[in-house]
Parts: sequence; structure tokens; C-alpha cells
Amino acid sequence: MNSKISKSIAVIVAHPDDETLWAGGTILSHPNHNWFIVCLCRANDTERATRFYETLKLFNAKGVMGDLDDGPEQKPLGEKLVEQEILRLLPTTHFDLIMTHNSTGEYTRHLRHEEINKAVVALWHKGSISCEELWTFAYEDGNKAYFPQAVENASMVEPLAEQIWSKKYKIITETYGFENDSWEAETTPTTEAFWRYNNAYDAQQSSHHLNGDVKMSKLSIFKLLSNSK
Repeated sequence: MNSKISKSIAVIVAHPDDETLWAGGTILSHPNHNWFIVCLCRANDTERATRFYETLKLFNAKGVMGDLDDGPEQKPLGEKLVEQEILRLLPTTHFDLIMTHNSTGEYTRHLRHEEINKAVVALWHKGSISCEELWTFAYEDGNKAYFPQAVENASMVEPLAEQIWSKKYKIITETYGFENDSWEAETTPTTEAFWRYNNAYDAQQSSHHLNGDVKMSKLSIFKLLSNSK
């Protein structure tokens, strides 16, 4: 990303802290860009919302929160509902760059992450939002085998400078208030990675392939377990 040319960038995430975990280092490394962060859940969670807006100040970013259902049972949300909420919260429909969740999420698994990716790609494909590029977070956890980490063969893989990572970690542990031994603190990636798309068609096709890979992986595990009996 060219740091000398100011760009308008939207980061669309499910939860307050997602913007920091998956893209915080990139945001901190490019303070001259015009960042707008949309968080679709937890607006009525007073503590989390307060911490989210404190984080925006540290990022020198603007942003807004929605309050989509985020209960522990993860009941699926309607596609139109998620799309409408994104459009309601965005201040404009055109950005130089949009960042959001990956179609398979960043770990195993959170339905809201997957739904938001699907909604953003669908809106881009329909022309309801526009951007020069879409970046989706590229992380995986080996089906819960380890903490989420950058996908090595992603389109862009950026190890963070120690100073940048320290600021990012401080936001997670001090601003958001997660304990040092919490999942969030332990996860905080030292390397950030993204899949990059120049058009909505490629983003949709990639989502189909990635989801297919996940289904095949689960099928392979099932077959392996079945054969071991």
C-alpha cells in the first residue's frame, strides 16, 4: 500500500476488536489514509462500544457501530439484513479500498465473519458499493489446532515492525482490556495477511474455492476418522 498517497479505506468487521486483530498493524502503519471502520455488532454493549470508539481515536479513524444479533448460539442472519445494515452504516458507497473478513472467517469458526464477507462481496458485485480493491483478512487456525496465523501464500503477507505490533497489542490488552493470557491477546498476529481482489467476480470465485476447500478438508477428516474405527 502506497503510504504517500492518501486513500479512503473502509474496514467492515463483525466485532469491536476485529479491526485491531486482523488489520490493526496496517492501519497504524498508514496514518495518512482516511480510515472509516464499520463494526456491525455490539453497539448496545456499553463497555465494548466505549472501547471501540477509544480505539478509533488511537487509529485516527472515524467509524460507527451497528447492533446485529451476536448471541452465543450464532443464529444465521438473513443476507438482505446484513447487506442493508452495511449500507446504512457506510457514510458513502465508494472507497479506494475496502477491507473485510474472509469467506471462511479467520478461525474455526464465527458465522458473523463469514456472513459479512458474503454481504460485502455481494454488494460489490451488484454495484451497491464500489472500490478499486477489496482485501479480505487471510488467517487460519488449522481447525483450532493453534491460534490464528497469517496464511503464508496469501496475496499480501506483511510482518509487523516491533513498534507497530506493540501498539497493536497494547490496544488489545489495555484499550479493549483483554488479559495477557486471553485468547485475543495470545492471538494478536505479528504478521498481517490479506487476499486482494480487483473485481467482484474474482472475489466471488475465490469464496467458492475457499469454501470448497474447507468442505473437502472436513470431509477428509470425517473419512479419516471413519477408517480408523
